[in-house]
Amino acid sequence: MSRVIGIDLGTTNSCVSIIDGGKPVVIPNTGGYKTSPSMFAISQDGKRLVGHLAKRQAITNAVNTVSSSKRLIGRRFDSPELKRAAEYFPYEIVRGENDDARIVISEKTFTCPEIAGIIVREMKRVAEEYLGEPVSECVITVPAYFNDTQRQCTKDAGRIAGLEVLRIINEPTAAALAYGLGREQEEKIAVYDLGGGTFDISILELGDGVVEVLATAGNTFLGGDDFDRRLAEYILHEFKDAEGVDLSGDLMAMQRIKDAAEKAKCDLSSLNTTEINLPFIANDADGARHLNLEVSRETLEGLVVDIVKGTLKSVEQCVNDAGLSPADVDHVVLVGGQTRMPMVQASVSEFFGQRPHKGVNPDEVVAMGAAIQGSVLASDDRDMLLLDVTPFSLGIATFDGHFAKLIDRNTTVPARKSHIFTTTRDDQSAVKIRVLQGDSNVATDNHLLGEFVLADIPQASKGVPEVEVAFDIDANGIVSVSARDLATGKEQSITVNATGTLSEEEIERIIRDNESYDLPTAGK
Repeated sequence: MSRVIGIDLGTTNSCVSIIDGGKPVVIPNTGGYKTSPSMFAISQDGKRLVGHLAKRQAITNAVNTVSSSKRLIGRRFDSPELKRAAEYFPYEIVRGENDDARIVISEKTFTCPEIAGIIVREMKRVAEEYLGEPVSECVITVPAYFNDTQRQCTKDAGRIAGLEVLRIINEPTAAALAYGLGREQEEKIAVYDLGGGTFDISILELGDGVVEVLATAGNTFLGGDDFDRRLAEYILHEFKDAEGVDLSGDLMAMQRIKDAAEKAKCDLSSLNTTEINLPFIANDADGARHLNLEVSRETLEGLVVDIVKGTLKSVEQCVNDAGLSPADVDHVVLVGGQTRMPMVQASVSEFFGQRPHKGVNPDEVVAMGAAIQGSVLASDDRDMLLLDVTPFSLGIATFDGHFAKLIDRNTTVPARKSHIFTTTRDDQSAVKIRVLQGDSNVATDNHLLGEFVLADIPQASKGVPEVEVAFDIDANGIVSVSARDLATGKEQSITVNATGTLSEEEIERIIRDNESYDLPTAGK
C-alpha cells in the first residue's frame, strides 16, 4: 500500500504532509518552500503554471492567473458571494452548465474543481518527488463550514488529480489532531482558524485517543483576502487623492497594489509602520507617477476592525452551541496565516480570557493533522477515534414553505435520521422531496442540495399516505436521502450531488484533458 498524504488545500497557500517515523512532516517543494501558492495560470506562450511560477508572473498576466478560486468552489453563479468576488478578481467568471461558477483564462473555460484538482495534483507531485514512489491516496481538508456541495467539489478535485480521497476532514479538526498528538490529559480546546478566504471556529474535546467535535461555526467567505482588499482600497484612495489618478481600471497596477497590500499587511504584524513604494505605477501626459505611502498598524486595524469583530460573533455562537462558556475552554489554538495579526490575537485572547497556544505553526498544522488522519485510516488504528459534526441542519421543504429539520447542526457524523411525512391533497400520487441545508425556518433561505420525486403513491385522502424520508450523512459530511412509501414499499433515493458539482461524464473528460499536461515544477 502506498503512503497516504494529507493535503491542506488552502485559499492562499496549500501544503502537503506525511507521517514519517511516527510524526507528521510537512514536505517542502522543489524550491524549499513548505507551502505553495494556490494559484494557476496559463502563460503568454500557452504553458500551464502552478504555485510559485504562477504567482511570479501574475502582475504581467493578471487576467490569465487564477488565485483564491477556493472562494468560488461549489457556489451558484448568482450567489451574493460570487458577485462580490467577481468585482475584485481580474479573471473572467462565467455561468456553467450546472449554474455553477467557472473561470475563463486564455479562452479556455475551467471548472473550479478542475483548478483545485490542478493544485492538488501539484501537492501529489511534491510528495512523490520527496518519497521517491507513487502516491494514490490522500486526506484533504476543507473549512468546517463548507456545505455538502463544496465538500463534493473538493472530493472531485482529488479524483481529478489522480488520488483516492479517503476522507474529507474539517480544517479545525485536523489542527486539533496535530495539536493533540502525544498529549495525554483530557481537555477542551477552541480552534480559531482564519485563513486566506475562510473562517472557522470549532470547540473540541480531546482525551484518551478520542477527538470529539462539540460544535463548529464560521463563514466561508471571510478571510485574509478581505483584509488585503480593504488595504488595497485604502491605497487606491490615497493615491487618487494625492495624484488625481484612478488606478482601479488598470489591471497591472491593481495587481501590483494587491501584492503590496498583502506584503504590507504581513509586515504590520511585526512592525508599527511600513512603507509602500511602487515606482512607475502610472504614466500620463504629465509623466510617470510613483506611489509612495506610509501605512501604520493603527490604520490597518481601523480598516478591518469590523471583520475581526464579525469572527467573534461566530465564536460566541459556537461556544453556546457546545453548551460551554469561554472559561470552560482549556486552550485556544490559532490556525491560518491571518491569525499572526496582533489585533486578531488580542481579540481572541480577550474573548476567552487567556493567551492562545503558541506551540503549532498556523500554516502547517492543518496539513499535519490531515496526514495523521490518513495514517489512522491506512493502518485501521483503533487507538484514535475522530468524531466530527455536520455544520448545518438538514431537512426538506414543506408544502407551506417552511424548513422541516431532520438533523440539527452540530450532530455527530456519520448520522441517520428519518421522519414520516404525508400528502397535502386528496388523491395525490407523487411528492417532490426538496433537500435543504441551512438553519433558517424559511425553506428558500437555505441551500438547495437537490430534489427528487417519489411517484406511484396509492390514491387516498390527504393526510393518509405515509412517506418516510431518511437522511444519511457519511464521515465526509456528504449527504444521501431516501423517501419510501410505507404502504407499497416503493422507494426513491439520491446521493445529493447538488448544483455546482460535476457530472460523472464531466469528471472523466477533465481527467482525460489533464493527462496530456505536464506542469513545470512549481518550486523552481
